[in-house]
Amino acid sequence: MADTHVLFVEDDDVIREATQLALERHGFVVTAMPDGLLGLEAFRADRPDIALLDVMVPGLDGVSLCRRIRDESTVPVIMLSARADSIDVVLGLEAGADDYVTKPFDGAVLVARIRAVLRRFGRAGAGDTAGSGQEAPGALLSFGDLEIDTEGMEVRKGGVPVALTPTEMRLLLEFSTAPGTVLSRDRLLERVWDYGWGGDTRVVDVHVQRLRAKIGQDRIETVRGFGYKLKG
Repeated sequence: MADTHVLFVEDDDVIREATQLALERHGFVVTAMPDGLLGLEAFRADRPDIALLDVMVPGLDGVSLCRRIRDESTVPVIMLSARADSIDVVLGLEAGADDYVTKPFDGAVLVARIRAVLRRFGRAGAGDTAGSGQEAPGALLSFGDLEIDTEGMEVRKGGVPVALTPTEMRLLLEFSTAPGTVLSRDRLLERVWDYGWGGDTRVVDVHVQRLRAKIGQDRIETVRGFGYKLKG
């Protein structure tokens, strides 16, 4: 992870400085900003490899900053929230964040989550496309009016290109490897988010909602109590 550039937006001076030092000790290059407006300027100027955004920062809050970043880039975003049960977590994921970490956090846990995100984005290349941990059979998959080019990493619905974030693409590819098969939230966390441990399934639920909004609400079916499946 040497030379990986992290944008870190956090208004608490102690947390910002301590976290920056911890990340730098692990080989990351860190640009740390105390508010969202400065964070947006730094993002546009430096184009970091990943962004860590605290939800509650002045100037431009973390959720709004995440939306701005997502409008311009597919760079991975991790939200930092003070409460695990906060609505801010869901809002951040709906805004386009790929993951979140609850404060106070252990530095080793944060580094592990950053590396997990970068691993799955790294498999996709420069972070503008996404691959899956398991190759989908064939180069072109069709599900009704939905077409997935697994080599070109492109999706079309009714012949019209669909813009997916790398995480959304990985999620769709995971579904496409087993159409009609129910995939549990835990399996999706492990395969798409690269979690080797239990994670918050809200991450899965929100990303499924976002994916449905782009490829069709009825394309992914909820199997209550078990998970989700892609309709063939």
